[in-house]
Formats: sequence, structure tokens, C-alpha cells
Amino acid sequence: MTYLVLNAVFLVLALVLAVVAVLRRVISARFVAAVAVALTLTLLLTAVFDNLMIGAGLFSYDPDHISGLFVGLAPIEDFAYPLAAAILLPALWVLSGGTRLGRTDD
Repeated sequence: MTYLVLNAVFLVLALVLAVVAVLRRVISARFVAAVAVALTLTLLLTAVFDNLMIGAGLFSYDPDHISGLFVGLAPIEDFAYPLAAAILLPALWVLSGGTRLGRTDD
């Protein structure tokens, strides 16, 4: 199994929960903007620190299990984890009855 296939499983799960969250709650543009900012920062930090760790030899990837697309030294598959987290965690927060600040009726 490649990292891309494994990532796809988690991304699909995250997207399904996000769609359920959107359908069950009214999420404001402000909430979506906050998630987008968090995602941008997380992707930036992933790019920086994954490249540093790979460059330092702390870990490596089997070329047979990656797509061959890289951002610096980091395979593109590494960026699926922060993407899934940025989609999944806010969706779970809304579905679990978290703060109502993200709703448009506040």
C-alpha cells in the first residue's frame, strides 16, 4: 500500500465528517476563514520542519511507496496529515457540540 492510498482513506473520512458537520450546523465564513489560516500555518510548518528532519537524516521514505512529487525533500504525501487534521478536527468540534462561536446565528 502506498502512502497516497493511505492518505486518501483518511482524507475521504475527514471530508465526509466535514460535509456532515456543514449539513448539521450552519458554519460561518469567519469559522471557515479561521480554519483556512490554521491550515496555511500548519502546511508551512510541515514544509519547514519535515524538510529539516529529512535533511538531517532522522527519517526517510521508501521510494516504492511515494508518488515522487516533493516539496523540497518532503514527499507531497506528508502534507495530507495537516490537511486531514484541518478538515477533521473542526468538523468533530462542531459535531460534538463545541463552542457556538462558529455559527452564524450568534
